Amino acid sequence: MVRWSADGLVAVTGASGRLGSRLAFRLAAEGARQRLVVRDPAQAPHLADGRRLPECEVVVADGYRDTDAMRAAFTGVRTAFVVSARESADRVAQHTATIDAAVAAGVQRLVYTSFAGAAPDATFTFARDHWRTEQHLADVAERTGLRVTVLRDNLYHHALTGFVGEDDVIRGPAGDGRVASVSHDDVADVATAVILDERPARHDGAAYEVTGPRALTLAEVAETFAEATGRPISYHAETEEEAYASRSGYGAEPFEVAGWVSSYTAIAAGELAHVSDDVGRLVGRPARSLAQWLDDYPAEWAHLRR
Repeated sequence: MVRWSADGLVAVTGASGRLGSRLAFRLAAEGARQRLVVRDPAQAPHLADGRRLPECEVVVADGYRDTDAMRAAFTGVRTAFVVSARESADRVAQHTATIDAAVAAGVQRLVYTSFAGAAPDATFTFARDHWRTEQHLADVAERTGLRVTVLRDNLYHHALTGFVGEDDVIRGPAGDGRVASVSHDDVADVATAVILDERPARHDGAAYEVTGPRALTLAEVAETFAEATGRPISYHAETEEEAYASRSGYGAEPFEVAGWVSSYTAIAAGELAHVSDDVGRLVGRPARSLAQWLDDYPAEWAHLRR
């Protein structure tokens, strides 16, 4: 039986990515009609036998800068799930153009993946981008009546695996701060619950804090990884100056380096330590801890094995 899908067709952007693909499978399992927006149709989520997901169509847009294609992708859609764009110097402009394209195409409801602690003065520089995007969403909602729900995700469990260096050390200026990291699957479950709620209006204007069940120090994160992998993974607390120096040779743009370093200093400042029960309230079960995620999804961290 087809579940209520927010009055009709749902567009899922970033549908070939870690989050969008998970949401696509969940919506398909519930019988919802959806349009998957991807850069490469060959990378769209599909069944094990290669067939498309049921009740799905696939459309191509070359990222959020491709505003004409995005507007076409949103045409006929009532609800749009907009995954935040990759970090870039014009990230906010991409977000605002995509939101405007959705409204111009007639989208009535938009669910956006923001970040924990989004604020104009957030320590994590990329969280400032999310705040500016949220402000644009609020302005558009006031002018047009667009119904908006924001998911403020904490750092992903998977992202923490990328903190581990080849020398088995997590290095960064996080001090003894804590991070309430969350799994992509829990975020996808929250998004599914919001999009398919038979009373969708109760999510209008909501900003959910999507976190794991515990906030860990990076020393505890390292210990958790060490237990799972058998590697002697540890944490070394750099100073901020050391962090910038150790990343200066990567050839990255200054805004990227600032984002990398400030992800750690945001932890040190306590801005990622808040633990919310929004996953439990919306999904009906507790969020997965980092240790549970490692047990349940070994393929997700296979790169940590030697």
